Amino acid sequence: MPSQGQAMIDLNDIHLALKGPAGPVKVLKGINLYVADGEIVSIVGPSGSGKSSMMMIIAGLERATSGTVKVDDIDLATLDEDGLALFRRDKVGIVFQNFHLVPTMTALENVATPLEFAGRADAFDKARAGLAAVGLDHRLDHFPGQLSGGEQQRVALARAFSVDPRLILADEPTGNLDGNTGEKVIELLFDIARAQRTSLVLITHDSALAARCDRTVRLVDGIIADDGVTQVPEPALVGGS
Repeated sequence: MPSQGQAMIDLNDIHLALKGPAGPVKVLKGINLYVADGEIVSIVGPSGSGKSSMMMIIAGLERATSGTVKVDDIDLATLDEDGLALFRRDKVGIVFQNFHLVPTMTALENVATPLEFAGRADAFDKARAGLAAVGLDHRLDHFPGQLSGGEQQRVALARAFSVDPRLILADEPTGNLDGNTGEKVIELLFDIARAQRTSLVLITHDSALAARCDRTVRLVDGIIADDGVTQVPEPALVGGS
């Protein structure tokens, strides 16, 4: 566990069991994870290892079966559904692989909407500034269907950062983009997160991308096999050297 900095994420003995046709399926099996304020952490592991489920729990979109989830010193178990919605609105920005833009809204409206929900009188001015920051000030009035995949993901980034979140959760944000476009999106993601001192948790299958983060956490079969911090001792040699 990192010793420096205030905790942004503190997961303690998190278990998650989901209903399946043959009974409960254990998805997470005792997760302990600490992410410091301002830290950028990658989450890697094979498909089905529990990466997205863990992220959903951190975002308050899924409730753990047992264990304690604290984000920015807020115990999510103490929040009802309305409280969790406000928590996400005020604290968390989420970037998905599939963009999740509203197709009937322009780029400007997509970014301004969470600001309006937050009661910001300057919602559209801040949304314009956010789109300019990702190089899309010339696309304000375009709908998602009129934008390339890379442009749509940049709109999603602007929306995620629009309310100045304390934490960004990104689930394979370049999964639907070509290599060059994905690289540009990742550079923007890192640049904005570091400029705003926003904690970032990034799920990725790209080992080179994971290595660029402050720390890499590896999940295997619902447990953390390597948290990027704990030093595992070398096995003792048998029979001398």
